[in-house]
Amino acid sequence: MASSRAILALCLLATVLCPALSRPRPLPNLPVDGPRNLANGLSYDFHADSCPNLVDIVWPIVESAVLGEIAIAAGLLRIFFHDCFPQGCDASVLLKGTDSELDLPPNLTLQPRALQLIEDIRVKVHAACGATVSCADILTLATRDAVFVAGQSEVFYFYEMPLGRFDSLAPANSSDVFALPQSSADANTLIDSFKTRNLEPIDLVALSGAHTIGKASCANFNNRFSEDSDFARKLAANCSSDANRLQDLDVTTPIVFDNRYFGNLLEGKGVFTSDQVLATDGRTQWAVQGLAQNKWWFYSQFRDSLVKLSQFQPNGNVGEVRRNSCFATNGQSSLLEEGFAASA
Repeated sequence: MASSRAILALCLLATVLCPALSRPRPLPNLPVDGPRNLANGLSYDFHADSCPNLVDIVWPIVESAVLGEIAIAAGLLRIFFHDCFPQGCDASVLLKGTDSELDLPPNLTLQPRALQLIEDIRVKVHAACGATVSCADILTLATRDAVFVAGQSEVFYFYEMPLGRFDSLAPANSSDVFALPQSSADANTLIDSFKTRNLEPIDLVALSGAHTIGKASCANFNNRFSEDSDFARKLAANCSSDANRLQDLDVTTPIVFDNRYFGNLLEGKGVFTSDQVLATDGRTQWAVQGLAQNKWWFYSQFRDSLVKLSQFQPNGNVGEVRRNSCFATNGQSSLLEEGFAASA
C-alpha cells in the first residue's frame, strides 16, 4: 500500500510540474492490493509470459482511435457493458451469425467502428504473440485504455485489469440480453438488475458515469418529453426540430471523461430516466452527490466497479481463444468474409 501511494504521488507531481508531458503514454500500472490470482483462473499476470508486450500493443491502437474520434471511447464502453452484463465478459456480443446478440434490439446501435477496432487489435496481438489472448481480454484492455485517453490525462495512471478470460462458444440467450437495463428504467429496476450481477448501488452510480461521454437518439429518451421541466421541454424541442438528432448524454462536457455528468443530474439535466432517477432515490442520491463533488473518488470508484464487473462470470470461465476472428468461433468459417469496416 505504501508503495502504491508513493507511485501515485510521483505521478501527480509529474502531472502538475510537466502538464505537456503527462499525456503521451500511460504511466506504469499501480500495484494491486490483494491477491494476483482470482476466481475462475483470472489473474493480473495471466499474459506475463505468453504476451509480455500486450499492453504496449493495445495502447497505441486505442489511443490513436480515441484521439481521432472520442465516440470510439463511448462505443467501447457500451460494448463492454453489453458483453459483460448478460452472461459475463466473454466476447459473446461480438459473434455474428445465427442467434447473434448483435441482431437483438438492445444491441442494434452498438458502434460498428468500435466493434471493428477490437478485431483490428486482435490481428496485431496475435501477429506478435500467437493466438494466446482472447477477444474478451482485448475488449477489456481496450475499454480501460479508452477511458484513460478520454480522461485527457486526469485519469493519469493505468490500473490493472484481471485477464485470462475465454471467448464464448455461443451467443448469450436472448432473455439475458433483454435483461440489459433500459434507459427508461426506474431506480428499483436498476438496483435489482445490478444486484443480480453482484453489483451494489455505488457500482450502478459509478458505471452510469460512463454516460459522461456518448450520445443517444431521441427514441431512447422520448418518454421524458411530457415531463414538466425546462430541461425536458428543451429535449423535446430539439428532437422535434431534428428527429435524427443525437443528444449528448453529458450536456456540459460531452467529450471529456469527467464527473460533470453527476453535477448535471443534481441540476435535473440527466438525459435518460435511468440517469435522472439516481439523483432522487435515497439509495443512490448520496453517491451522485459525492461523485459530483470529488472527481478523484469518481475515477477510483469507476475503476473499482469496472474491475468488479469484468470478473462477473456466472457460468464459469469456459470457451476458447478465437484464432481467426473475434466475430466467429473457431468452428465457424462462413462468417469471416464480412467485417464491420464497410459499415463503419
